[in-house]
Amino acid sequence: MSTVRDSGAAERETDGRYKWVALSNTTMGVLIATIDGSIVIISLPAIFRGIGLDPLAPGNIGYLLWMILGYILVSAVLVVALGRLGDMFGRVRMYNMGFAIFACASLALSLDPLTGGSGALWLIGFRIVQAVGGSMLTANSAAILTDAFPARQRGMALGINQITALAGQFLGLLAGGLLATIDWRAVFWVSVPIGVVGTFWSYRSLREIGSRKPGRIDWVGNLTFTAGAGALLAAITYGIQPYGGHSTGWTNPYVLGGLGTGVALLITFCVAETKIADPMFQLGLFRIRAFAAGNLAALLIAIARGGMQFMLIIWLQGIWLPLRGYDFERTPLWAGIFMLPLTIGFLLGGPVSGYLSDRYGARLFATTGLVLVAAAFVGLLTLPVDFPYPAFAGLLLLSGLGQGMFSAPNTSAIMGSVPSGQRGVASGMRSTFQNSGTALSIGLFFSLMITGLAGTLPHTLDSGLRAQGVPAGTAAQVAQLPPVSTLFATFLGNNPIGHLLGPSGVLHTLPAHNAQALTGMRFFPELISGPFHHGLVIVFSAAAVMALVGATASALRGRHSTTEPDEPTNSAKEQRTWRKAPSS
Repeated sequence: MSTVRDSGAAERETDGRYKWVALSNTTMGVLIATIDGSIVIISLPAIFRGIGLDPLAPGNIGYLLWMILGYILVSAVLVVALGRLGDMFGRVRMYNMGFAIFACASLALSLDPLTGGSGALWLIGFRIVQAVGGSMLTANSAAILTDAFPARQRGMALGINQITALAGQFLGLLAGGLLATIDWRAVFWVSVPIGVVGTFWSYRSLREIGSRKPGRIDWVGNLTFTAGAGALLAAITYGIQPYGGHSTGWTNPYVLGGLGTGVALLITFCVAETKIADPMFQLGLFRIRAFAAGNLAALLIAIARGGMQFMLIIWLQGIWLPLRGYDFERTPLWAGIFMLPLTIGFLLGGPVSGYLSDRYGARLFATTGLVLVAAAFVGLLTLPVDFPYPAFAGLLLLSGLGQGMFSAPNTSAIMGSVPSGQRGVASGMRSTFQNSGTALSIGLFFSLMITGLAGTLPHTLDSGLRAQGVPAGTAAQVAQLPPVSTLFATFLGNNPIGHLLGPSGVLHTLPAHNAQALTGMRFFPELISGPFHHGLVIVFSAAAVMALVGATASALRGRHSTTEPDEPTNSAKEQRTWRKAPSS
């Protein structure tokens, strides 16, 4: 059968070295972008101490939320538009610009001259700028690799790139903990030399070999999608804050208004995209089964993975590590260390499954991977709160292997299923689903956990405090405080009981042995173990169901094919067959 190849195919075959240059550079780019997405989570206590701000004080919780979520929200909203611009003006050009913006923003973050709320706003603002640069990197890296590698090696290349990105999310936790012990500014310094070297290297080594798709900027699509997705994700974020005596903020008129506005704008966006001649969001790509099924599965596993990341951090920092004598201030670093089996699983499963999927297709590996992820969630449900570490590490390794087995072949199948002229926007759409899943997971799983704690924690906390001599009125008042405050205190490595009782001054009036018991390493973990496990069952059960639904979607993606989407086939019938059962 005679075929016509895309414009970069001949160059890929004649220049075998360039594809490895593209792989190494783009892998470094997505690694630093994803590390910076999570590096502040563990280092937040040191950062807020450095700028002299108590994030748990009344009125400051917004600074905390935007430090955690601002980067993720911007990444989720902008990657489609930036991928589309890459299709129009050059993927390498947008990627290079992203590296430069990322490096400049990292430098500005490390030089924050302000303190208090102003210092927090400086950090939040330049984190958003940094996220713009990171979005340019992630939106175009997969498209650059798809252009550079032939179909027979694409799964391996995208697998290495994608797994490095996922591993970066968890390596960021470890790096943040290590660097924060040196200086809080070091958390941002580390990105500066990498950004500068990456910018110089990408400008010197990468070149445009993929086909462009010239067109006009879709202002209606860009504005409605950015505003709609931003409003929706921001409302979900604020939904975890207490409101009007409720443990969560889902009855807050502003949250409800944000949800309604976001949905309305996204509906307007979808309608507009069907009527615009050159749309930003290629809705027609969802007619390709591999593209639609792969993105649905990616969204679901991103939600499950994000929820697991935050729940494991709270589990380790709030209960397991203190029970083993680790001070609360040291738990953020050690939580990152004890979660390393998850990253090891990513690194083992991803490249191997990506390589094998080039030959045997994505469906088997991606589907099996999600089944393993679901099994790991079920296994975590069976563990006691004070678990034996070998069993916990084994389940994390299994989850990492499953996610690696899924992510690499799934990315290859998505990117290989679309025409070469739309790979930038396809990469952006893929990243949007993945980043949106992470943002959604925080609102969803924090709400589920808070709801689970709200039913049992107040009574448990009230009785435990009274047993240690805390006056009944103070104990009742503390027990009725929103559980989100307790969760965030644990999340930041603060002693939760010290945080709850500190403002009342009660600790100074109690006998020394009672005060020591309350603020010791065992009182809070033992107190919260039962209520926390109740919430954990809800969270991980929901995550397991999402993984199984994702596995079902993955299994329905269609049969493996080695035909390029751009290649004309011998008949219209063959072309229709490709669209019904696309590559991998």
